[in-house]
Amino acid sequence: MKTVKNYSVKIYQECNYKDWNTFIGKAKNATFLFHRDFMDYHKDRFQDYSLIVLDDEKWVAVLPANIVDNEVFSHQGLTYGGLVYNEKVKLTSVLEIFKSILFFLNSNKIKKVQLKLIPSIYHQKPAEELNYALFLVEAQLIRRDSMAVIDLSKPYTISKTRKECIRKGIKNKLVIKEELNFKLFWEEVLEPNLDNKHQVKPIHTITEIEMLQRKFPNNIRHFNVYQNDEIVAGTTVFISENVAHPQYVSGMSNKNELGSLDFLYQHLITSVFNEKRFFDFGTSNEMQGKKLNEGLVFWKESFGASIIVHDFYEVKTSNYGLLGTVLI
Repeated sequence: MKTVKNYSVKIYQECNYKDWNTFIGKAKNATFLFHRDFMDYHKDRFQDYSLIVLDDEKWVAVLPANIVDNEVFSHQGLTYGGLVYNEKVKLTSVLEIFKSILFFLNSNKIKKVQLKLIPSIYHQKPAEELNYALFLVEAQLIRRDSMAVIDLSKPYTISKTRKECIRKGIKNKLVIKEELNFKLFWEEVLEPNLDNKHQVKPIHTITEIEMLQRKFPNNIRHFNVYQNDEIVAGTTVFISENVAHPQYVSGMSNKNELGSLDFLYQHLITSVFNEKRFFDFGTSNEMQGKKLNEGLVFWKESFGASIIVHDFYEVKTSNYGLLGTVLI
């Protein structure tokens, strides 16, 4: 590259806690998931290997990450990740920053890094500089998930089937309440459903999600649906600057008869989060994006959602040199 900055890379340490969070708060492509209080709640499960990129003493980028054996990953405890930076960092700088990261990893005998990008709807401003850098270093696309999203700033159409289910909810006199207590939903609805259908547990324990909600009360909100004062469905919503995303959603086995989930989502979309830019239903994929749950994606699209992709890449760190001859 013609203009070379002398960027240095270091591994995050606990003494960097305050500076990290300050940087995240000013980044153009960060959400609360990158705050250390969120990342560190499961630090016993992941060996943190987050990176900080410096221009002399000035922070210019961070990479939330963990390490397994001798491979580095965009933090596997987070939904998305990648390189985080502010709007003052231009494309040529991002290329050099990424080159410095790959060189650092390669020098530390790490041969590969896997990056799951931040979906564009979560950017505060356009921030796909890393996408271009990945193309230049011949990164391999190893996974692509499909995310169903409503752009709430544009007209969207809810299908007749969904409207009928919403009317069922009204007819069945369902009541939606925002709650601070997650326990009822976790123990009565979510955990039994996940165990029966998939033999898995929620990613967050009840203790963890309640702790995170206390730390991020404006970013994590929970809603239950009741019929005759008995819970029939619920959802926990993660909220960023532009996006509302139900992180957990589940209903009793009679949810279709009651219309509980349709009734709940209609309320969230049209009343609670109608001022957000996007409503993110999440993915409908299995097997690293190779399989699509047809019924699930149909349900999301029938609310008026359409598809964006969430990409995962693998990069050989030895390819850092490919960024050295880009500028003309």
